[in-house]
Amino acid sequence: MPSVGGYLDGVLFGALPYVAVFTFLLVSIQRYRGHPFTYSSLSSQFLENRQHFFGLVLFHYGVLFVLTGHVVAFFVPSWVLAWNSRPIRLYILEVSALIFGLLSLVGISLAIVRRFDVAKVRVVTSRADWVVVALLAFQVFSGVYVAIAHPWGSSWFSSIATPYLWSLVALAPDLQAVSAFPVWVKLHIVNAYLLVLLFPFTRLVHVLVVPNPYLWRRPQVVRWYRRPTGAA
Repeated sequence: MPSVGGYLDGVLFGALPYVAVFTFLLVSIQRYRGHPFTYSSLSSQFLENRQHFFGLVLFHYGVLFVLTGHVVAFFVPSWVLAWNSRPIRLYILEVSALIFGLLSLVGISLAIVRRFDVAKVRVVTSRADWVVVALLAFQVFSGVYVAIAHPWGSSWFSSIATPYLWSLVALAPDLQAVSAFPVWVKLHIVNAYLLVLLFPFTRLVHVLVVPNPYLWRRPQVVRWYRRPTGAA
């Protein structure tokens, strides 16, 4: 008879991924068709820009690099394992990933401090925003922790996690390998599923339709004009 842990793994790693993806697709399409103008980040950049710039740019650059690494390891794991066959290249990849992960952690930390510290930004921050920020912060923190506590992630992700993810795509979840993962790796994976699940209900949907040109554009100057007192 399966243990409680086996049932839990079945729910979290066998059922939750499908619930998350189905909800993501259904609600994203429904929201875009029914409420297209809500596909926005609802930027608070005009309320405060200095902390916003440093925090969000660090976060986005770090996440883009790390996420790209995950995608490559998912689609072409053999390439990653071949690259890692030489120790020096493995060290370069692991150190680079850790550096960008730390950049993401610094960036999301600055964003959280900004939302607490700047009154105007704090007022326009909804409960859903706090939930998203908390999930993003935990995802980045757990990823950095896993990279430090369980090194050579690019190799074990390609050889263990990737087959599990492809088993989900094949609609035949293979939970045997996942059940042996350390707790923090499991938390990292489950939190990713929760982010996908909540994605279409939050401002994160802007990623689907809006590019992020501010990562490379020149700084913009905003001037506020106010009519003189007594003007019509």
